[in-house]
Amino acid sequence: MAEDPTKAAKEVYSVWALPPDDVRDRIKRIMAALRSEFGGPAFEPHITVVGAISLAPDDALCRFRSACAALSRYPARVSAAARGTFFYQCVFLLVDPTPEVVATKSHSCIHFRYENSTPYMPHLSLLYADLPDEVKEKARLRVEELDKEITGINFEVAALALYRTDTEDKSLESWEPVEVYQLPPNPK
Repeated sequence: MAEDPTKAAKEVYSVWALPPDDVRDRIKRIMAALRSEFGGPAFEPHITVVGAISLAPDDALCRFRSACAALSRYPARVSAAARGTFFYQCVFLLVDPTPEVVATKSHSCIHFRYENSTPYMPHLSLLYADLPDEVKEKARLRVEELDKEITGINFEVAALALYRTDTEDKSLESWEPVEVYQLPPNPK
């Protein structure tokens, strides 16, 4: 049976909100310490705006640029260190679901025609791993030891990125940035 050429051309993409360099570097130090202690792959600090969606490369880029063109920079605030229930949400920093954070998600999802049945929980992942709950809790507590002031930090999201993110690849070796869009200052 011949393979459907439209299906073969599709890849999995995600849209990420990127923290500014100073916050990224601070988070990367926490991530590196967690990986050395608990394992897991390396990845760039980000807040997922649009989760894994299968699209043709040209279509993904067009939708990304269209979504970004109507957005501007917005504030984000870390509210807590937490642990989740699966590999991609092992240990993370919760981000307040402010109107700006939620509006960016909603706007982007409309452009990507992305629907998710689970409520949006903005977060900045620190560790991807399959760990027992008691080890996840140890890792979560370790976050607070590594950076006592990480909870409560405020920063401005000034860039969104389109990433190729094959979620079947838990090594993340195939994950790569496609394009970064610098958001203009908020006109308000």
